[in-house]
Amino acid sequence: MDTIWLTGAEWLAVLRIGLGLWWLESWRHKDRKAWFQRGTGITWAAGIAAEHRWSAVRSGFETAVAPHPRVMAYVVVYAELALGLGLITGFLTPVALAGGFLLNALYFTLMIHEVAEQGQNAMMALMSLVGWFGMSWQTWSLDSALGLF
Repeated sequence: MDTIWLTGAEWLAVLRIGLGLWWLESWRHKDRKAWFQRGTGITWAAGIAAEHRWSAVRSGFETAVAPHPRVMAYVVVYAELALGLGLITGFLTPVALAGGFLLNALYFTLMIHEVAEQGQNAMMALMSLVGWFGMSWQTWSLDSALGLF
């Protein structure tokens, strides 16, 4: 494989780190006080799920998320932080890439009506797949330094 400036493995590490920075920014810009104390994030998602065109999304949200809004707020916010840190440092990278792909798939499905959200989540999911199949944890990662994976 011919590349410019960096090796192919280094470019995959750049992609992984960039995706991690994207997740970290998603965590950073959240108003955690509003999410945790007032439940704004889950309330917002509940409104979207309630009007969703697919009954599976409506019923899935009502079954899994609605009964536990406070817990789910913490899960969402801290999952984004964990994904960001894991991908930036390259620690448990395959787990972070798979988790990020699944979270983006859930976001994409919930926000099927929002073009901007679709684009962001589709691109982040694609980056996760490229990072996974390209084994982006081989370079510039704690996984590589520790001999994991």
